[in-house]
Amino acid sequence: MASPTSLDDGGRTRTWVPDWPCAPAQVLRPQRRGAGDPTQRHEESGRIWRAMRTPTGPASLCIQPRPSTGDVLGRAWGPGAEWALDRMPSLLGADDDPTGFEPHHPEVAAGWSRHQHWRIGATGLVMEALLPSILEQKVTGKQAFGSFRELVRRHGEPAPGPVASLRLMLQPTPAVIASIPSWEWLRLGVQPAQSRTVVTACRLAASLERITQVSHEEADQRLRTVRGIGVWTSAEVRQRALGDADAVSYGDYHLANWVGWALVGHDITDDEMAVLLEPYKPQRGRAAAMAMAGGQSRPRRGPRMSIPTHLPTR
Repeated sequence: MASPTSLDDGGRTRTWVPDWPCAPAQVLRPQRRGAGDPTQRHEESGRIWRAMRTPTGPASLCIQPRPSTGDVLGRAWGPGAEWALDRMPSLLGADDDPTGFEPHHPEVAAGWSRHQHWRIGATGLVMEALLPSILEQKVTGKQAFGSFRELVRRHGEPAPGPVASLRLMLQPTPAVIASIPSWEWLRLGVQPAQSRTVVTACRLAASLERITQVSHEEADQRLRTVRGIGVWTSAEVRQRALGDADAVSYGDYHLANWVGWALVGHDITDDEMAVLLEPYKPQRGRAAAMAMAGGQSRPRRGPRMSIPTHLPTR
């Protein structure tokens, strides 16, 4: 990746050449919490804008894929611009190594044959992933996305750089979130159980951010020591913040049944899904995604909740 250079508007720029056909929009889809997410904007031109609270300060990052030259142009503004550009390859999946992934089911093989270039990005930002994941516990995606959107708009702040027309916003700081009164959480549509977990996590934010420095197994254990954070929330965070290809969101409203229909043609339990995915360790999350990409879909019937955004398109 070329060294960063300065822009006339105070920003920084850097060009990165991936060694595989990188599709930034696909990699970054899991980081976006609904079409109205004020922290991440996708333009029809293919450019993606992200607002981040990095360890060195706020940053706005614009990612522009350039298929004609096979590279990705990154531009960033704010105190965290340098950090954001340094992390851009990891954000776009450069650290996700699928070496050794071997399909054990024909459906997984079919998905893998169509999506061999699918990668799991890692933001390196734990609280960024944890806050919306807690809000998504036991509610529909539409409800959670709405609560997150309003939380950012009411308590966040404008992102740095030339992004006013995009209305790009930073998530509130952990200190601000921890000070939000109970009645305000209810106005945001967040139930007491979720708001208590959010506030507890924000008070532990500094230590939680350090899980990027330990193994994925240790990160899972540390996350789940926080009251209100279980297997599902931990997996959702590790997928996004750490790029953990082995993270499986057990306890998800849909996941086991979707994997079941893809691999065996009927609904299954989490325990049965665990057995089916065990041969794929340490890439069980990748296996689940490839199974759903290559197998049959579950019939549309019964209660519905939102479709997850961390899976490749069929």
